[in-house]
Amino acid sequence: MKIKRLDSTHIDFQTLVKHLDATLAEHNGDAHDFFDQFNKIDLIKNCIVVYIDEIPAACGAFKEYSEDTVEIKRMFTNPEFRKRGLGTTIVSELENWAAETGYKKAILETSRELKNAISVYEKSGFHRIPNYGQYIDVDDSVCYEKILR
Repeated sequence: MKIKRLDSTHIDFQTLVKHLDATLAEHNGDAHDFFDQFNKIDLIKNCIVVYIDEIPAACGAFKEYSEDTVEIKRMFTNPEFRKRGLGTTIVSELENWAAETGYKKAILETSRELKNAISVYEKSGFHRIPNYGQYIDVDDSVCYEKILR
């Protein structure tokens, strides 16, 4: 396994995000356009791709939410590489990178139906918070935060 820190212009990150968007479009149905508007990858500077045998297997990113907080975004593992702990690896690497950059907290939003994603976040030490920002009145969303070390 190799982990690369990239930005959103990298083709491997863009390819994985296209797969993520297709998966989310199917999952979110009619609500996809609402969520999609908050998930553009233009100018995201902090992206990670995990490679297994040189194959891009999983990705994740963070972007600044406030002066001391990042928002974890664009988490995806290619189905053929799931159940290997890659999600947890990505979350940990994103947390470390954000802390190295001076951020104190990470937040994120996911669907209440994405039980595997929720499991990764909770196992990684995130705790549930009230929905924030654009997700405040979205019943299908759940939000989490973690204080970074």
